[in-house]
Amino acid sequence: MPIEFAKYHGLGNDFILIDNRHSSEPAIAPEQAVDLCDRHFGIGADGVIFALPGQNDTDYTMRIFNSDGSEPEMCGNGIRCLAKFIADLEGSEAKTQYRIHTLAGVITPELRSDGQVKVDMGVPRLLAAEIPTTLAAPDAKVIDVPIEVADKSWSVTCVSMGNPHCITFVEDVAAVALESVGPMFEHNQAFPQRTNTEFIQVIRSDYVKMRVWERGAGVTLACGTGACAAVVAGVLVGKCDRATAVELPGGVLEIEWAEVSGRIYMTGPAQRVFTGCISH
Repeated sequence: MPIEFAKYHGLGNDFILIDNRHSSEPAIAPEQAVDLCDRHFGIGADGVIFALPGQNDTDYTMRIFNSDGSEPEMCGNGIRCLAKFIADLEGSEAKTQYRIHTLAGVITPELRSDGQVKVDMGVPRLLAAEIPTTLAAPDAKVIDVPIEVADKSWSVTCVSMGNPHCITFVEDVAAVALESVGPMFEHNQAFPQRTNTEFIQVIRSDYVKMRVWERGAGVTLACGTGACAAVVAGVLVGKCDRATAVELPGGVLEIEWAEVSGRIYMTGPAQRVFTGCISH
């Protein structure tokens, strides 16, 4: 049977969205997702996202296959796109806020009247065992810890947003050889489940530039969970304010790490590009 899809992007981080409300299992296999994400022989995307029935009193369930066929716990730009996709599917019945079950827990995106999507990303996890990483004792935080990658010592801070992130601050983010260094971080033995890696240049305490190597997707134009993790790391090492704008190659995300609740809020755009039909 042909499968209808919609292509969305959040700051250039692009996804194929599939209406999967009829089944709790994704309509296509990871191997098919790899083919569809191919930018020359497929539709082209960083991942395929499925809108599945909700569970445990949530409105919907989100699952995502990366462009390499792996399945991440969550995706910040992806969940904004999913919220817009769901609202478009529901039409006049659409809500302004959804509770979405993910492998990283329940995430709540809110569609704002200005077209932006604000997402309650939950509380960051900071212990080494939660990330997971072997760079510190399981019950210790990983803040400004050295790691040897590509014959160089890097000072890194690690954060989990339900998925693993390794953040390092650099003088010039444009000078980082992301395509060669990124895979070395992702597959470093210190990260048993691999890791996303964010390279951050602080412009001001409330404004940073970021480039990212995403686990399972490589170089992307934006990473929502990565931007959240970067601001948490920046606060922990004394470089960032709790409300900081993160400039990515695809645009800017507004991130806030609330002091009282400890929750992270991400605000940014999500746009539909086109719709189509997959015959397979």
